[in-house]
Amino acid sequence: MKTLKDAHVGDTVTVVKLHGEGAVKRRIMDMGLTKGTSVFVRKVAPLGDPMELNVRGYELSVRKADAEMIEVN
Repeated sequence: MKTLKDAHVGDTVTVVKLHGEGAVKRRIMDMGLTKGTSVFVRKVAPLGDPMELNVRGYELSVRKADAEMIEVN
């Protein structure tokens, strides 16, 4: 299983499944990260947290802990 946390700068991946429960999963979905969404990894902070993504035409920063709950291919 590959997660968003494993994606490298410059990769474009597609969301396959969201793991996690309740409020955490809902927050990820509210940010626009839903099944089938294409995600481009723009930058990763020097210490690895957070990641800057392009999702649905806007920029989004996601913590590694949240990125670990997003399965991609």
